[in-house]
Amino acid sequence: MNWWVWIVGGAILLGSELGLINTEFYLLFVGGSALLTGVVALVYPDFPAWAQWALFAVTCVVSTLGFRRHLYERLYRHSPKVATGPEGKELLLPSPLAPGGTCQAEHGGSFWTVRNDSSAPLAAGCKVRIARVQGLTLLVRPE
Repeated sequence: MNWWVWIVGGAILLGSELGLINTEFYLLFVGGSALLTGVVALVYPDFPAWAQWALFAVTCVVSTLGFRRHLYERLYRHSPKVATGPEGKELLLPSPLAPGGTCQAEHGGSFWTVRNDSSAPLAAGCKVRIARVQGLTLLVRPE
């Protein structure tokens, strides 16, 4: 193959990684491998096509398995956790709840089934914390 085909292919893959998809670094290493193969084919014009493909395949596998996880963890290790549900938020009980008992309560603009997930009874009007969500039921515990 011509060296410039490898360079163009690698540039397209790198651009796709940076511009089109969420950066998870798969195309980064494949594109880098294509660029490396293009440079080797430029420096050694008699480098056979089968050897170019072998070099490309080996560098793809080695670089992806060897470096992707470390790079990804280094860049995204300090990302804040995103709260996607009501866990950990407070709720005001409209009625008393015995252990394991349920009632209906408003939270976040809609009505939920609320279940007492503790061994203590909960009085009406007390603040509880949402421990977890199980289907459409909020499991609550006293604060």
